Amino acid sequence: MATREFKKAARIILVGAPGVGKGTQAERLMKRYPQLSAVSSGDLLRQSVRNKAPLGQEAETFIRAGNLVPDDMILKLILDELQSKRWVSSGSSVTDAAPAQPSKNPSASFILDGFPRTAAQASRLDSLIPINLVVSLITPVNIILSRIASRWVHAPSGRVYNTDFNAPKHSGKDDVTGEPLTKRVDDDEETWKSRLKKFDETSQPLLEHYHKKGVLWTVKGNSSDEITPKLFHEFETRFA
Repeated sequence: MATREFKKAARIILVGAPGVGKGTQAERLMKRYPQLSAVSSGDLLRQSVRNKAPLGQEAETFIRAGNLVPDDMILKLILDELQSKRWVSSGSSVTDAAPAQPSKNPSASFILDGFPRTAAQASRLDSLIPINLVVSLITPVNIILSRIASRWVHAPSGRVYNTDFNAPKHSGKDDVTGEPLTKRVDDDEETWKSRLKKFDETSQPLLEHYHKKGVLWTVKGNSSDEITPKLFHEFETRFA
């Protein structure tokens, strides 16, 4: 795959239902555009807890109590990460009224993963970091359910197979170890229908928020391979 260069910084969020292939699209985008990096709120939180950083220790008290980590803590983790890379101005904080000043350098481009998930969180993010593209990835529910029905995993390694488009070399066996593949406990149709319904309920206000901001773009397709070329074209039009 040929690489391309951005001419301006891209600050991106991918929104899509579970099973739609957000991870696949993010990987392909970063491979095509080397200036693009991933910033995962979940990874930042786990790293902060693991390193026993002050914010991580504070967040761990919420996790141990079975509570959600407050939005301001997640926002501070994200802002600290972007400031450490000099992608946004270093003088801003979560309590500031004005947003941080983002770098215009194309190398300050990132895909933000894991946050925001609600319109309220998006409003808080707006007050800190101006996102300039939100991509809504849409694949029909019946296609997603079919993918899940065809999915098998090698639990010890985490390797994932799909009998429709990424089948193991030998049916029911892991390619590397030859050990048997299994189904995930929650990979049943009713569980997934419930997850997809919940996503739809929470994502609509989020998408409406970004539509009003003028940064929402929607792409539809039955497969990742169908969506990727459309995604590349849009990115090249906007940023390259």
